[in-house]
Amino acid sequence: MDKNISKYLLILLGPFAACLIWLFTDLDPANPKVSLMAGMAVWMSLWWFTEAVHLAVTALIPFLLMPLLGIADTKSVAQQYTDSIIFLFIGGFMLAFAIEKWHLHKRIAIKILSIVGTKPHHILLGVMLSSYLISNWISNTATTMMLFGAVMALISETDEFINGEKSKGRFAAAILLGLAFSATIGGMATPVGTPPNMYFFKAYKEAFPDLNDLNFLKWASIGFPLSALFLTATFFVLRFYYLRKKVTITNLGKNHFKNHYTTLGKFSYEEKWIASIFVSCMLLWFTRSDIAFESFTYKGWNHLFSNPKLVDDASVAILAALLLFLIPSKKNKGEALLEWEDAKKIRYDIILMFGSGFALAYGFDVSGLSDWLAQCLTALKGVPIFFIILGICVIVTIISEFASNIASIQLAIPVMIALQKDLDLPPLLLMIPATFAASLGFMLPVATAANTIVFGTKRIDIKDMFKVGLVLDVIGILLITVFCYLYLGS
Repeated sequence: MDKNISKYLLILLGPFAACLIWLFTDLDPANPKVSLMAGMAVWMSLWWFTEAVHLAVTALIPFLLMPLLGIADTKSVAQQYTDSIIFLFIGGFMLAFAIEKWHLHKRIAIKILSIVGTKPHHILLGVMLSSYLISNWISNTATTMMLFGAVMALISETDEFINGEKSKGRFAAAILLGLAFSATIGGMATPVGTPPNMYFFKAYKEAFPDLNDLNFLKWASIGFPLSALFLTATFFVLRFYYLRKKVTITNLGKNHFKNHYTTLGKFSYEEKWIASIFVSCMLLWFTRSDIAFESFTYKGWNHLFSNPKLVDDASVAILAALLLFLIPSKKNKGEALLEWEDAKKIRYDIILMFGSGFALAYGFDVSGLSDWLAQCLTALKGVPIFFIILGICVIVTIISEFASNIASIQLAIPVMIALQKDLDLPPLLLMIPATFAASLGFMLPVATAANTIVFGTKRIDIKDMFKVGLVLDVIGILLITVFCYLYLGS
């Protein structure tokens, strides 16, 4: 078939599928917006999966269709495209541009390579462990931004020793997905690792103030072994799919990167400044909000302000970016560490994709589609506990592929509370699996901000991401179900 004809058939597939849903289904007779939103979501999914048009073009659909379909007004939809996480992305990439401009990323990458070795799977494991451990304590978005520059440099440093463009592509995709997925998995380990966990803690204590069966230690006793096992499974899935007998690094001596690191010499003035801002940014991300331990609560620096909730990770990223534009360079007289010409490299198509993810989540909420999906769980009455947990994980995971993880848990927790009363089960048995499942979302670039960041490098094929992500979603659902059933169901 002619390529142009094939392309336009794929383009027509999205609106055709949406029209079928709009014309021939009625998911909620009392609320037609549910079917309208479902049709739009299917349209976008098909265009994303088939890449019938550029992903950024698909990202414009909510802005156009949600007002036309009567789901939400234009102003409200537009606000979703300017969420604070987008400014975290902008500030983080400004920092990454400065690190790249002054070659600090090479220094970091070569140091990592000198430690983990030169085998592709060793490099993958090194990146994944770094991302996982950092993400135990800060958001997966901030973790991915923090490591992104170094990981890109690491890929660049090893490219010349990998034979064949296909092998180079496979190695890059494995490393980038390893970075993003490990950041998401790391957030499961502690109550402060990801926003859904913190939201759940607050909601649980408000809904069940008389129960004292939840604390940092109890969460970590489930979260750490679960996330560590999931990280191990993810490593083997990525290794099998991308690196098995397909990627080899040749002509590279054992001490190549150790020797290479010594040739870089001392840190330059610019590198010292950027490294200081980078480390300060990390520390500010780590220490911004409260961390509740078993015997005490660490108070975050955001309490220095009259309203702590008004300051978030994006504020830190923009402060770092601002400093880069203000601190003068010694090498380039009359210039700052970062000039606006350097910042023009920012990926506006990725910003649009971010925005579309938030717009989708908003649409799921205001249309009632999220409630409809969640209400499907009421069909679990009378089902054995194991399958109740499994059903919860499946539904919440489906929602989290299209909505942000925080939006997913905000919608799931009230349903879990209501379901708990109907089923007369321990609240944690329903709410903890739902919270873990809200962090699953590996198939689509818009499922998490970490996915979007690495997908923006154009080194990952969406079909591969979908295949690997589907396997990981299934593994994640099964692990969460088994762990929570064994630990909480007995």
